[in-house]
Amino acid sequence: MASSGKDGFWLYDLKVETVLDGRAPVCRHIEGESFRVEGEALVFEAGQRVSMYALAALLPLLPAKQRETSAHDWMTTDAEIACPDPHCGGRFRVTRQGRRWFGHAETTGLPDARETPYWQKEGGQ
Repeated sequence: MASSGKDGFWLYDLKVETVLDGRAPVCRHIEGESFRVEGEALVFEAGQRVSMYALAALLPLLPAKQRETSAHDWMTTDAEIACPDPHCGGRFRVTRQGRRWFGHAETTGLPDARETPYWQKEGGQ
């Protein structure tokens, strides 16, 4: 997808999947359950769930995983995030998938620089 000459940025779509490390999970972690991150949206398929405590630990890391990083940056090389409960065997594997282009004018809050938000445009994400 081309940027059509506008100022903007690329973000990776992510898949966040529950995996177990061999220890019994303390929290509600079901291996294989997952959700996607598309732009700013968390997308859950019907019946998929995630612990809100685990989600609270994941959320600060997801925007960094969406962005381009150096091949040697740990955000690029490390794919699993542990459940915040140290006694829990649950982990979350974060996989980068396709990329999406976001125009600055479609995502900014600055009143003088705004266009129609990306999610309100035809075919919006």
